[in-house]
Amino acid sequence: MELDYSLIVVRLLLAMLAGGAIGLERALHGREAGFRTHTLVCVSSSLLMVLVVYQWGLVPPQFIDTVRADPTRLAQGIMTGIGFLGAGVIIKEGLTVRGLTTAASIWMTASIGIVIGMGLYFAALLATVVTVVILSVFRWIESRLPTQTYAKFKVRFLRSKHPLDEDALRALVAEHHVRAFESSYQLDSEGRCFEYEMTIRTKDRANYRRLAQALLEMEDVYEFSIVPC
Repeated sequence: MELDYSLIVVRLLLAMLAGGAIGLERALHGREAGFRTHTLVCVSSSLLMVLVVYQWGLVPPQFIDTVRADPTRLAQGIMTGIGFLGAGVIIKEGLTVRGLTTAASIWMTASIGIVIGMGLYFAALLATVVTVVILSVFRWIESRLPTQTYAKFKVRFLRSKHPLDEDALRALVAEHHVRAFESSYQLDSEGRCFEYEMTIRTKDRANYRRLAQALLEMEDVYEFSIVPC
């Protein structure tokens, strides 16, 4: 196939627009891999697939019968490389993992670039629209779903003030529509404080605030923490 420069330009520009549209949504939400990263991923994937389309024109005629090529192998190589890039944006902070959606969007952007490079414009356009909708509209839907919120709950009592037993503490937590489970117990090295540690969950984060206010008003509570996870 002879090189069609106008077609190459069109495909790379379309890849730039598709990657930029997805990256813009990520950039507007302050993600590290944003506008430029997604654009480069899409254009680079498209560029490599353009190479596949025109590869026969780059092979000398005397070797044309001996060369065996499989376009899907290059696509597999691209997705493998994108996997390393995606792993770089996944951040683990304590018990919280961030960046999974951005990693998935980078992977999707590479797929769109591959499709554009092969000339499947309608599929690429549809995939771009679907991806932007998932990242933006689905975020709004997800924020309104009654999802469970988990937290690590620690509370310490002075032994001299007769700390609450576990059943009473669980009853206090339940009064604020919070469920507690996976309890552990600890006595500090000096033997002054007794500590309960639990995993708690609720459908409304405001319940954590109300539980904290109740603990503040209890004189026998020496120290406590509620850390969402």
